[in-house]
Amino acid sequence: MLVVWFIIGLGLRLINLTGKPPWTDEFSTLVFSLGNSFLDVPLDKAIAVDTLLQPLQPQVNAGIANVLSHLLTQSNHPPLYFVLSHWWIGLFSTQQGLVSLWGARSLAAILGALSIPAIYGLSWIAFRSPVVSHIAGAMMAVSPFSIFLAQEARHYTLVTLWVIASFSCLLIATRHIQNKTKLPIWLILCWILINALGIASHYFFVLTMFTSAVVLIFLAGRQEAGGQGAGSRGRQGDADAFLFWKSPWKQIYIVAVGTIVAGLVWLPVFLQNSYGNQLTEWIQDSRSGLAWLSPIFQALGTWITMIALLPVESSQLWVVIASGVAMLMFFIWAIPLLWRGIKVVLQEPHTNLITLVLISLITVAIALFFIFTYLLGIDLTRGARYHFVYFPAVIVLLAASLGIHWQNPRDQMQRWGIGGKQAVVLIWFMGLLSVITVVSNFGYQKYYRPDSFMQLITNTSNQPVLIATTQKTHVHIGEMMGVAREFKLTNSSLNPLFLLAHQKQNPQTSTASLENTLKVLPRPVDLWLVNFRAPIPESVKLCTPNNKALPAIDGYEYQLYHCL
Repeated sequence: MLVVWFIIGLGLRLINLTGKPPWTDEFSTLVFSLGNSFLDVPLDKAIAVDTLLQPLQPQVNAGIANVLSHLLTQSNHPPLYFVLSHWWIGLFSTQQGLVSLWGARSLAAILGALSIPAIYGLSWIAFRSPVVSHIAGAMMAVSPFSIFLAQEARHYTLVTLWVIASFSCLLIATRHIQNKTKLPIWLILCWILINALGIASHYFFVLTMFTSAVVLIFLAGRQEAGGQGAGSRGRQGDADAFLFWKSPWKQIYIVAVGTIVAGLVWLPVFLQNSYGNQLTEWIQDSRSGLAWLSPIFQALGTWITMIALLPVESSQLWVVIASGVAMLMFFIWAIPLLWRGIKVVLQEPHTNLITLVLISLITVAIALFFIFTYLLGIDLTRGARYHFVYFPAVIVLLAASLGIHWQNPRDQMQRWGIGGKQAVVLIWFMGLLSVITVVSNFGYQKYYRPDSFMQLITNTSNQPVLIATTQKTHVHIGEMMGVAREFKLTNSSLNPLFLLAHQKQNPQTSTASLENTLKVLPRPVDLWLVNFRAPIPESVKLCTPNNKALPAIDGYEYQLYHCL
């Protein structure tokens, strides 16, 4: 059955894999994995489609050294996934000279499918139950959140595997703490190595390690309180203190020191990166009024999609309303059922401690998200993908609850006349419907829709086109790459020019760049100002603004001028 879950999960992750256009973060993966650089793209001058897309073309001489050099100086991510991606995408042929999107995304999809046997193993370590383990594998196979992560050319499925592995080490250590036995040397070394690889895959893995550390502190306090309650403050207390410092805590301290050393290796790289603050501006916005409630709803939306997601992003209003009502009814039915199962697991002596550990992992991680958001002004809830730091614990806890209902299908476990096994199957089937929603682009839609924007330009402009945007980082180059790629792959007869008006401290630099470009550009021309964050030059004001109603496009705020 585990093989069945894996095949189902892999197939679902590969369905319609290139149906959604790549967005800016994926362009970062593509360019840096090739060993190319965004700095080669000319700024402050009109350039053709092929010039803008040059960083997406594989270079024969580009190797791992180029990947590391460009990534560590131009991005804010560690290199492990990009190195693996460099080797992987080399196996695939190009698409009109550009790197294969299917090839790049398939690596994340395969790693995502590997999380199915991995979560099976974590569940087995936690509860020693084939039923719980199979349910965990089955739920991971159809989790819409997991599918969303697996269909992007990004590193989140790789780091999710490290989260699962690190949690596995934590649960094994929990049993040694409970039994007051030493951690084996293989566990110490594996735990340090896993944590090191996790940090080398994504810096937010540090949040996973922090949650584990808090749980270990909780276990230490629980054990110390239990030891003091078992005897007097005399010799028994001394013995308990001796055990606390010796076994298995001495080995856990070794793991902690090894992990800290592995993390400090990346500190100079992280601090010397001058692009860090610019690349994270989007999660550092100030808020006022009702905006203070946004993080709560953003987090709630992510939690929901770990289990179910119907087409709430459909263009048809009736579909959105029907999907919302169906999901509301589903969770009204499911949440009490799941909570009842968790309470049963908590009451069982042999599963109580492990369940508390899983709940603590989830609770501490969520608390961290809101601390960063409300106290530090870094809204981690805006990026649903960041919840990978505790997502595997949610799946295992969900499986433990459903396992209770599967094994106790009697009347007292029923809700709305649905038996235990029927409830498990229904929740799994809801996940399967959710997968269809994600792969069909009715849920977890991309933040940018360059395909729609390209189609709009093609249908609107009947003369030469200049697409101008302000540029600070490679994110803004990626926004335009998406549009240029659509023009190239569709073999459009319209060959637009692009202007990346570099913006320094003074926005007027972008204004001057656009002014100078228009001076030398032949007329007539349709000027599309896209995400242009600078004052509009006087020469543009002499052009005729478009007076036709045009649709809004996700990720692209635009103004059209006809310059005759």
